[in-house]
Amino acid sequence: MHMAQTLERNLQRAHCQYELLAHDITATSLESARKAGIPAARMAKSVILDDRRGHYLMAVLPANRQLDLSKVRKGPRRWQLSGEQALARLFKDCQRGAVPAIGELYGLDMLIDPMLVGQQDIYLEAGDHESLVHMPVDEFFRLVPNAEIRELCA
Repeated sequence: MHMAQTLERNLQRAHCQYELLAHDITATSLESARKAGIPAARMAKSVILDDRRGHYLMAVLPANRQLDLSKVRKGPRRWQLSGEQALARLFKDCQRGAVPAIGELYGLDMLIDPMLVGQQDIYLEAGDHESLVHMPVDEFFRLVPNAEIRELCA
């Protein structure tokens, strides 16, 4: 099992309660939830957006839901899905497609769908395609105190 160094360092620094879980190799957060045998509604997936001007945003929603970009585009910026090169640059300690849903640790603003707020616990990618971090939802929100809660799902 592997955890991104940025994630591990910040979990330890904040004295968070968490466990690291292994699962078979997967390509998506939804597939990770299925392989790990956990409810997809409790698996937080991250979607990285940019405004073509060097600003990035992480949208976090349940793995079994789809992002509705029109709900993100409220405001002055015109957000779009970020390309692979930007993701590699932003998340240097993560494998491609296995970004932990804790953007504040990487300097990103965050939007979180309220469906995750009501969960008792939460799972997120640990930075590779074989590991998940499992933690109480209050611990998760302690790590992202500036995140905005906003309906994001289609």
